[in-house]
Amino acid sequence: MQLAIKATGEGAKMLSFLLSKNPQNLYDRMDKGYRIRFTYTVFSDSEVEAVIFVTPDPVELVKNSPDTYEITQYINDREFVVSSIFCSYTRSALGTALNGRPKEEYLDWAKHAFQLNVGFGPVATDLSDSVINQLFETLGYQIEIERGQAAYNFQLKERSSARFINLHHGKVTLQNALKHLFVLIPVLDNYKHYFIDEREIEKLERYGEGWLTDHPLKELIIKRTLRFRELIDQVGIIFDQPDITKLAMTPEPTLRSQPVVRLNELRYQRVVKIVEDLTARESIVDFGAGEGKLSVRLGFVPGVKEILAVEPTEKQQLRALKRFSEASSKGEFISPTPIWGSLFYYDEQLRAKDVMILSEVIEHIDESRLPRVMETILGSYKPKVLIVTTPNAEYNTVYQMEDQEVRHKDHRFEWNRAEFSEWTYTLARYYSYSVQLDGIGEEVEGYGHPSQIAIFTRQGGMENE
Repeated sequence: MQLAIKATGEGAKMLSFLLSKNPQNLYDRMDKGYRIRFTYTVFSDSEVEAVIFVTPDPVELVKNSPDTYEITQYINDREFVVSSIFCSYTRSALGTALNGRPKEEYLDWAKHAFQLNVGFGPVATDLSDSVINQLFETLGYQIEIERGQAAYNFQLKERSSARFINLHHGKVTLQNALKHLFVLIPVLDNYKHYFIDEREIEKLERYGEGWLTDHPLKELIIKRTLRFRELIDQVGIIFDQPDITKLAMTPEPTLRSQPVVRLNELRYQRVVKIVEDLTARESIVDFGAGEGKLSVRLGFVPGVKEILAVEPTEKQQLRALKRFSEASSKGEFISPTPIWGSLFYYDEQLRAKDVMILSEVIEHIDESRLPRVMETILGSYKPKVLIVTTPNAEYNTVYQMEDQEVRHKDHRFEWNRAEFSEWTYTLARYYSYSVQLDGIGEEVEGYGHPSQIAIFTRQGGMENE
């Protein structure tokens, strides 16, 4: 994680006094599992550049996590990306400048508008480049967005999703620039590593003073900062936004939050309806069951006697168990059996089931590994019916997404309708299945449905009614 601040022109040297860091002294601190270093890479009368590096301890980042026994908790981007963690770590080092309280003899310089260049990254964000531009250009910045090289040994994705942000401003105080960053960096990352409470409102009020009220993306900023309806309700009066309570129901620009939730519901309904219409539906395998939302619905389908909810993540399984327990008190319900498992490992107990479901799963698998996964499913498990759903890449244009952008940062690929069709028909021919293709969600002419679905039926097995 790094942040570079450069001042050029008149009074550039004063940057060091506002930052309260002597260029002749080494600033290198260790605190609570992270290391923060501060250095000046350029220091002259007309140009000063200060660079801050933060290096967290990856073990400290995951201590006391509910995923204590999972290796995947150590494989994340939190130790690399500029996020709320970075802001927390650097707040003490930048506190003097952020609060605008240098030594008395430099108070006038705290109000001086510098020609500043600010660069930070990498940033992991689900926001499109156009929204990022609007966040900063409104505040008077010229912005450049850079992406790293995605030099993979196999076809994973066309370009890196990590971005570096470079901002140029000809007239801004150092304090205001830092206030902008300390509000907008967590908005970009959309992840908070700490509990969000009323103190977050105070922070938003303090750092957003003088600019947030008039920002055209104010609603997006507030919603991604506070997250919870109760806190969003409280902040309405502060920022002169009497209708702010409507934010919880307002879709974020280009984020597809409302369509995604709606689409999940439609997808569950469609899968359940398919299962209800099958002659053979006694045994079901829900691969990638997650928190068990689909598995619970399947537990209420008449004629179902067994549901195996397969999920590799312990935390998700615990949530699923709670969901299954709550549903057990609601009448006729077949409680799903949680199974720790993966598509990459063969499990004898999953063979020869009536129905197997891969709902929004395949796009999380590297394309190079898909053939082996499908060999296990269709060649070894041989379900009578296999249901597969996956995003339709063509529909991303309807969501105003950037070229090559995917709907979730963990998606390894997203296929258009022709690619999905070719893949399904190739599998059907090879493994002796018939296949039926359709879409889920609102259809838009020229773009299809937001989600694609394929229903494989084993030839010689039970057919749909």
